[in-house]
Amino acid sequence: MTVLATIVRRLPALSGLLLWATPAPAAAVSPGQASGNGAWVLTASALVLFMTLPGLALFYGGLVRARNLLSVLMQCFAICCVVSILWAAVGYSLAFGDGSPLIGGLEQAFLAHLGRVQPTGIPEAAFVMFQMTFAIITPALVIGAFPERVRFPFVLLFSALWLLLVYVPVVHWLWGGGWLARLGTIDFAGGIVVHTTAGVTALVVAILIGRRRGFPDHLIPPHSPGITMAGAGMLWVGWFGFNGGSALAADASAAGAILATHLAAATAALTWMAIEWWRIGKPTSIGIVTGSVAGLASVTPASGFIGPLGGVIIGCAGGLVCFHATGFIKQRLRIDDSLDVFAVHGVGGMLGSLLVAPLALAALGGVGLVGTMTLARQIGVQALGVAAAAAWSVLVSVAIIKLAGALTGLRVDAEAESDGLDLSVHGERAYDHS
Repeated sequence: MTVLATIVRRLPALSGLLLWATPAPAAAVSPGQASGNGAWVLTASALVLFMTLPGLALFYGGLVRARNLLSVLMQCFAICCVVSILWAAVGYSLAFGDGSPLIGGLEQAFLAHLGRVQPTGIPEAAFVMFQMTFAIITPALVIGAFPERVRFPFVLLFSALWLLLVYVPVVHWLWGGGWLARLGTIDFAGGIVVHTTAGVTALVVAILIGRRRGFPDHLIPPHSPGITMAGAGMLWVGWFGFNGGSALAADASAAGAILATHLAAATAALTWMAIEWWRIGKPTSIGIVTGSVAGLASVTPASGFIGPLGGVIIGCAGGLVCFHATGFIKQRLRIDDSLDVFAVHGVGGMLGSLLVAPLALAALGGVGLVGTMTLARQIGVQALGVAAAAAWSVLVSVAIIKLAGALTGLRVDAEAESDGLDLSVHGERAYDHS
């Protein structure tokens, strides 16, 4: 029996993510259970969409200058629309359809022939919608690397190409029964698929597009920490659907994932706040919410495999490591990853993807390793998964940036950047100062 089949047998929650790797008999789930599972997954889909619209949009929007608030909201909203259409057209089929270990086929293009049922009893349409919300938020995360200076056509073209050429293949590798899944790499809710790909891509984009005017010599403070805190609160709540929904069932796995997620976010927020308080003498609102997001990103790949103690450990590690990564990227490397996408999401996602191996051990309250999998081997396949996703993101993103930049241009001119993208690109203002 393959490692993949063993994983699916041992972890029913994962079987939904490794789509139809081992078909479950129809009688495996009662009609009542199937109905409850479907209701939960549809609710989780709404929560994940809530993370992008309005959660991420407001979280990012409060961190930029007032003259660029609408541009960030517009980018998040437009990406949601573009990705939704592409996912229905070809993205879902390529990610989860039958195909090779590298990519799925096109037999379900435009969502044709939806009818297969998940092992948890949910209909395929619910699974399509749930995964669509993941596809929406992932490229939306990347825009935090380049606000206030990038042309709107570039954002649209880059996001569309990146979804199809970076995100979709990695989804298939891990969740569509591809080569990483067959090796035994695990990623419960997207530490590799979402956060590693988005974080690494954000670093690449920030380097190739260049810094904002005045960075790093002149401090560019957030225009509205209050908006950012509100957005962070929405992200925290929505993340319960992100991680808990990935069980594809209203069961103990979902409950455990949500509990671990909440504890990780709380621990990371306090860890970040404590370090900041000790260093600068004051705890800031931006610090505590950034810490919470670092904890959420770090626990994402592990949430369904670890216990409450594991959530606390990952939260502490995520807050500590991501805090120092933020300073290193901006102050030492002087890279203008404006809203810390790589340091928070990328580093957090990669950290959690590696920590899932030891923290899944039964001695620490986890579900235990699968079959004959040893701790060393699990760490090895986790590291391989992180490295493969990161390398693919770098190589393909560079090509996409070059192509999209040649077709649409990368940056707005100096005058437009000075005036702000709200007025210069969209002809609107977020605030009426008259």
